[in-house]
Amino acid sequence: MPANGPQLIALTLASIGLLLFLILAAKLHAFLALMLSSLALGLSAGMEPVKLLKSVQTGFGDALGFIAVVVALGAMIGRFLEHSGGGRALAEWLLGKFGRDRAAWAVLTAAFLVGLPIFFEVGFIILAPLAWNLARESKRSLLYYGMPMAAALTVTHALVPPHPAPSAAAQLLGADLGRTILYGIAVSIPMMIAGGIFYGDWIASKLDIPVPAMASRGEEARDEKAPPPVGLVILLLLLPVIFIFAATVADMAKSPARTALGFFGHPFTALLVTALASMWIFGARRGLNRNQIGRMATESLAPIGTLLAIMGGGGAFKQVIVDSGVGPYAGKLLATSSISPLVVAYLIAAAMRVAQGSATVAIITAAGIVAPLVKGIPGYSAEILVLAVCCGGTILSHVNDAGFWMVNEYFGMTVPQTLRSWTTMKVLTSFVGLALVLAAQALWGG
Repeated sequence: MPANGPQLIALTLASIGLLLFLILAAKLHAFLALMLSSLALGLSAGMEPVKLLKSVQTGFGDALGFIAVVVALGAMIGRFLEHSGGGRALAEWLLGKFGRDRAAWAVLTAAFLVGLPIFFEVGFIILAPLAWNLARESKRSLLYYGMPMAAALTVTHALVPPHPAPSAAAQLLGADLGRTILYGIAVSIPMMIAGGIFYGDWIASKLDIPVPAMASRGEEARDEKAPPPVGLVILLLLLPVIFIFAATVADMAKSPARTALGFFGHPFTALLVTALASMWIFGARRGLNRNQIGRMATESLAPIGTLLAIMGGGGAFKQVIVDSGVGPYAGKLLATSSISPLVVAYLIAAAMRVAQGSATVAIITAAGIVAPLVKGIPGYSAEILVLAVCCGGTILSHVNDAGFWMVNEYFGMTVPQTLRSWTTMKVLTSFVGLALVLAAQALWGG
C-alpha cells in the first residue's frame, strides 16, 4: 500500500465535499462540478497535469463509449411509444383484465411495463390521468392508485437499464448489461409491490387525497388514431429483454446458436432492432412520414444531452480516483475489513441522493466513487454491486428532488402529505432492495 494512502483518502473525501458544495451551495451544474472536482483531486494528489488531463479524457470516453448508444436508443423507443398512445392503451387493457377490484395491481403492472423504456417523468404524465379517473370513479384516496403507479415507475427508472443511471453504473463497475437488466427486474418487482401495493394501501387508508383540481383542466391532445394493439405494445416493450435474455441463456448453456444470439442479444443490436420496429409500428404504420419520424427521433435525444454529460463527468471522476492511487489503496482496506462492500456502495449512493436530490446524479457519481474501491474484491459480482448502488441512490426523495414536486403537484398534496406518502415509500423500497441484494449475496455470492 502506498505510504501516502491515508492522505489520498482524505483528499478524495475532500473532493467529494467540494463536489457537493459546488452543486448545492454554488448551484453549479453537476457536469461542471464533476469536472472541477476531478481536476482538484488529481492536482492535490500530485498527478502531473498532462497525465491528469489524459485520465479525465480516458474516463469520460470509457463511460460514454457504451452508454451513449444504449441511452439514445432507449429514448427513441420511449418517444414513439408515448406518441402512439400505446402506454395508456396498455394501462386500460390491463385494467379490463384485472378488474376494478384489483385495479391497483393493474396500474402497477402497466407502470412497470411502461417504465421499462420510458423516463419516470414521462411515464408519470402518461399514466396520471388513469389514476385520477380510477380515484374519481371509486371515491377512494388517490394514493390507492397513485402509489402503485409512482412506485413502479421510480423503481424501474433507478434499477433497470436502458435507463441512464443503472446503465452508467453497469458500465462504470464493469457489469454485464444483460444480467444487470434481468437482476434489476427481479429486484424491482418485490420493491414496487412493497412500496406500491402494501404501503400504498396502508397510506391510502390514512390520507384521503382527493383528485386534484388540475385533473379537470383536460388531458393533453391525443393522437386521433386508435392506439396500437396492446399485444404489439407488450412485444415491443419486452423485445430487447427477450433478445438479451436469450443471448445470456445461450452463452451459459454453450449453445451452438450462441454466436448468432450473442449478436442480436447484445444491447446495441437488441435496442437498435426494437427502436427501428418502434419507428415502423408506432410511426410509419400510423401515417407519419420520414421527416416526422426523423424529427421525433431527434426530439427524443434532446433531453439526454445533460445526462450524457453527467455520465461522462462521473467516468472522469472515477478514472482520476483510480489513477491517483486512492482506488487501489481503499480497495485493499475494504477487502480486509468486516464491512460488506455492498453496504458501503449503498451508503455512498444514499448519501449522495439525500444531499443533492437527483437519483441519476447520485447513482452515477456513487458508481464512479465505488468502482475503484471494489475492483478485485473476491466474491462480489459487478452486477450485485450495481444493484446496491442503485438501491441506495433511489432512497429519500425530498424537497431537493424534482420528482418530489411532480408528485406533490399531480397528486394535489401538501408538502407534509408528500413526505408521509411519496418520500416514505421511497425509503421503504430502498430498504427492501438492500435486503434483497444482501440476501442474494448471502445465498449465491462467492
